[in-house]
Amino acid sequence: MGLKVNGLRWWIIALIGLATIINYIDRTALSVMWPSIEKDIGFDNYDYAIMLNVFLIAYALGQALSGRMFDKLGTRISYVITIAVWGSATALHALASGLLSFSFFRAVLGISEAGNWPGAVKSNAEWFPIKERAIAQGIFNAGASIGSVIAPPLIAFLYLGFGWRITFVIVGSLGLLWVIPWLWINKMGPDKHPWIKQKEREYILADQQIAEENEQNEVLSLGTILSYRESWAVLVSRFFLEPIWWLFVGWMPIYLADQYGFDVKQIGLFAWVPYVGAALGSVSGGWYAGQKIVKVGVDKARKQTITIGGILMFLGLIATILVADTPLKFVLIVAVVLYGFQFAISNIQTIPSDLFSGKSVASLAGLGGTVGVTSVIIMNFLIPVITETSYTPAFVIIAVFVPLGVLAIYALCKKIGPVRGT
Repeated sequence: MGLKVNGLRWWIIALIGLATIINYIDRTALSVMWPSIEKDIGFDNYDYAIMLNVFLIAYALGQALSGRMFDKLGTRISYVITIAVWGSATALHALASGLLSFSFFRAVLGISEAGNWPGAVKSNAEWFPIKERAIAQGIFNAGASIGSVIAPPLIAFLYLGFGWRITFVIVGSLGLLWVIPWLWINKMGPDKHPWIKQKEREYILADQQIAEENEQNEVLSLGTILSYRESWAVLVSRFFLEPIWWLFVGWMPIYLADQYGFDVKQIGLFAWVPYVGAALGSVSGGWYAGQKIVKVGVDKARKQTITIGGILMFLGLIATILVADTPLKFVLIVAVVLYGFQFAISNIQTIPSDLFSGKSVASLAGLGGTVGVTSVIIMNFLIPVITETSYTPAFVIIAVFVPLGVLAIYALCKKIGPVRGT
């Protein structure tokens, strides 16, 4: 009979969650160690904004390109390519000596790290029935949050022991090691995997067979995908909501340094706290949607979950302006904001698989990532300008973005469900 594994789909998503933890450790290293790098190289916050946007421009391009790659080559080999490249790019930061070299390695990191997101959405569509996809996406997104929890203290610890250059080498090697269990466990899809039990295979494939009645086997062109109004719900909502996550991922260590004079060690002690809230939001948002889908269907479940997350984000962002007058209050309130963000975003990121459920899922997911990151890039150009005296304008802008992002789902996607054959 050979080896059989209980719940093989959960092993697959656990590996993708681990890849996401590594992804965030790698990208966070620069911001956590920035106070030291800034002094060593002679940088300032405008240089940081340039490098952050170089990363994000490459990341936006990588979302669209990798989405097509995952649809064409499949998830197994595409994940190997993306994580091997981003791990190598992280390690090579050790060789950087100025703005140009740092920016080059940030660009390679950005274009390769982007593949993790459309890849996860596609893998979840392959391995999970519809009612479990939000919790699977939540587990995946929890990896981003857990990575952000682990990264500040881990990087600060490594920095104190080895300096910033060797720290980049150490964290970069994690992705290369990840490839080994991925190739061993993810041998092929659920229809042919030798380790999957027959009951689990039938459970996954029965759901997909229903979905395939609404989706042809070809990879749809981007023009065809965009011809559906429902696709624009994903794009517009991500345009407005993505800056909320990225503002804190990219700028919170800098905020703590600027506002409270924190050094690398102090950043490591505080910057992880909000991501505990984010991790809880990822899993609970997926779980809540999964429970609701059984009772009220996909459309109402997704929209209710996104609305709850939006309310928490909005109230938390208002509180950062009115209440957060100490570092501890700030990070605790941001934990609420990021809880709400992850509670909602897991469901927004899952919508492409609700709409298409076939070989075009990663294409729409990747395009959504590109549009979302484009909004973040615009915000990053504004941050050094509008925060010279206070960060309040930045918090006001993204607070306004929240209702716009939620309303886009209701206005552009009257009913979340398969669009092909309807």
